[in-house]
Amino acid sequence: MDRNAQNAVHQRRSTIARRAKTTDAAEIFNVLTSPALLQTTESVLPEHRERLYPPTIALSMFMRQVLEADGSCQKAVNGWAAQRAADGLSSCSVRTGGYCRARQRLPLDMVSALTRETGRLLSEKALKQWLWCGRAVKLVDGTGISMPDTPENQAVYPQPSTQASGVGFPLARLVMVICLATGAALDMAVGPHSGKGTGELGLVRSLLKGFRPGDVMLADALYCNYFLIATLMAAGVDALFEQNGSRITDLSTWPVAGHARSPRALAKTCGTPTVDDARAVRGLPR
Repeated sequence: MDRNAQNAVHQRRSTIARRAKTTDAAEIFNVLTSPALLQTTESVLPEHRERLYPPTIALSMFMRQVLEADGSCQKAVNGWAAQRAADGLSSCSVRTGGYCRARQRLPLDMVSALTRETGRLLSEKALKQWLWCGRAVKLVDGTGISMPDTPENQAVYPQPSTQASGVGFPLARLVMVICLATGAALDMAVGPHSGKGTGELGLVRSLLKGFRPGDVMLADALYCNYFLIATLMAAGVDALFEQNGSRITDLSTWPVAGHARSPRALAKTCGTPTVDDARAVRGLPR
């Protein structure tokens, strides 16, 4: 990357960082209720009473809280109380209990749907020069997270069997799809950290519906799997993975224009398939 391009990237990052620091909860609320997102917001709103912290307000405050250097609930409530006073609205208590309960009532489906929709809107606004050969490149990667040790979390995301009961934390595995051009999060799958179908290859299959013909999936060597590549090719999606280190492929034996045969060559070095649906496996090229 030349110096001009580096400076342009640095300026964009600085602009985004400044904007994130100065955006208040009211501005986030205006985005959630803007014409672009209003229909999605209304479709996922839970039944609620118009209290001090309805779902859209609670979510706006929560997003502002995450962006704050001081990510305390007190800071979030104080900021919202000051915003109400500046807008000429009635004063409200700065106790955090009401806000914390409203935040706990936020449905996961609401947050997930709005995240996917904002990601889609952002990716669609990518400039042509941000694309690769005019094509959308989507990054795929996974990670693991721990969470509070509650009975509810332990039931869905149990702690590792290597940890003694009562001294570990629930673990979950995440796989995310990110737009390379804009950095927007497009979709995510979450599951337990261990067990059948909970690996990254298992989770990514639930995200393939978000890929369109002409897209390119970019991921690390873990995703260099014959059945995933063949599934993507059948959907008109190309893939770029680092080859798994345990596989040795002699590219000199491949035809120059033999990209369509690459999954067959890869299949010779793949082990037992990890696809759950046997009918899907039988339908793939051999």
